[in-house]
Amino acid sequence: MSAESPGQKTGLKSFFSNALRSKKSRQTLRKGSRSTTDLRLAARPSTADPPPMPELAPLQLHRLKYQAAHANIDTQLGERQDYTTIIHTLGVLEADDNFRPAELEDPNREPGEGDIAKLSPTLWAHIASYLNPTDAASLAVSSITLYRRLGRKYFTALEAPQNITYKMQFLIRMDSALPHHLMCFPCGRYHRRTQEGNERIRPSHVLNPLFNCPEATNPLKPQARTRITHGRMLPFSFVQLAMRAHRFGPRYGIAVGEMGRRWTRDDWRHTSRFHIHDGRLLMRVTSQTFAEPGLPPASQRMLLFSRDDYWPYFSACAHWRDGELMPICKCALGHIPEPRNTGGLQGLEHKVKDKMAGRIFDPNSLTTLCGFCRPMRRCPECPSEYLVEVKLCEDKSDPRGNVFRQAIVVTRWTDLGDGTTPDCLEWGAINGKHNEYDSFRHYSKRGIASIFEAAFTADTLPGQRILSMNPKMKKLGEQGNAWY
Repeated sequence: MSAESPGQKTGLKSFFSNALRSKKSRQTLRKGSRSTTDLRLAARPSTADPPPMPELAPLQLHRLKYQAAHANIDTQLGERQDYTTIIHTLGVLEADDNFRPAELEDPNREPGEGDIAKLSPTLWAHIASYLNPTDAASLAVSSITLYRRLGRKYFTALEAPQNITYKMQFLIRMDSALPHHLMCFPCGRYHRRTQEGNERIRPSHVLNPLFNCPEATNPLKPQARTRITHGRMLPFSFVQLAMRAHRFGPRYGIAVGEMGRRWTRDDWRHTSRFHIHDGRLLMRVTSQTFAEPGLPPASQRMLLFSRDDYWPYFSACAHWRDGELMPICKCALGHIPEPRNTGGLQGLEHKVKDKMAGRIFDPNSLTTLCGFCRPMRRCPECPSEYLVEVKLCEDKSDPRGNVFRQAIVVTRWTDLGDGTTPDCLEWGAINGKHNEYDSFRHYSKRGIASIFEAAFTADTLPGQRILSMNPKMKKLGEQGNAWY
């Protein structure tokens, strides 16, 4: 703008305004370029023709590409040779309503009795010949048409002495249809429950029949049971009742929470608890008794063993003699601190030594076990884990009151099996009837104690190593004297 322009202004403000204004030379466009000062016109799309649309959509081209790949189909068998094409075809082809998932209960499904009746009895008998006696009898009882085709011979075959195991397997499959009965394995039949809904675990000297069995007094056919502690047994019938209630409903058995008990016998206090995990019944038994410090070996035996059968008072599996279970208990008893003589020069000597070491002697302090008796032990031949501890517990039987004493606590966790038959692997292993069980292979990632304790509390057990109860796998039984 020239000085003669009527809009020219003078002064300091106009001087700085003109100095900061962009130069005219910078706003000059190059030759041949198009520009507009209206930004709205610059943002409008061009009026040129849009690009032509493709002949087919991309998805349709993708479909035609894989539908035209007939060169990979075998002309004789009609099978696709390229597995990549198979995978792509599953995602490209349209869904077909004819291939719906099978429905277990379809009201519009036609009965299959007519199709079964089309096959001759000879053909059905030939099919059943490939099955074991349990499956053949189950096939014959599945429908009235198959029963007429196969006959009664498969049920008669179950009565043979060599097929007693198959007979038990066949009868166990009827549990869901018999809530008021219980399977009796010595008889091989179902009996009516006499204490339905009121079954309780009783001591061994108390008669507690759950059903009337003609073989109840036959010593050659005893009922399956396992030892919990001294004077307390667990019949296999209670394992059946707990697992039946878990599978089919409360009226088929008893709740697993009602099986736990607390009892005292021979100065030992016991507590049992049960839990179902992954279709198997787990049991925890905690036993404790007060122990005096400095017990000689004879007194340790009197404290740990019963005079009736020379079994431990606490819960133990059939392999407790083999290994280090009893030496661990004796080692733990040796860690109980002995009281000191506080009178005379000997007492003064102990006080001076404690003063110089900066410690205070307390006979009721917490006891620390050594590296031999502290770790948790697992029986390698059955699903049982043991933990031996020495704790400071209150002696409520003392008339003085508020008296705390050292006590040895032995806890056992075990797996009782699925409760279908006494011949199951876990039940037979803890009773010493199966020698092929390997507990470190079955419980390689997580211990029985961890599974059990995690079900009842958010707190976990202290960090304990799990070692083998019998690392050298010596099986001396009663011939060895280390256990006693």
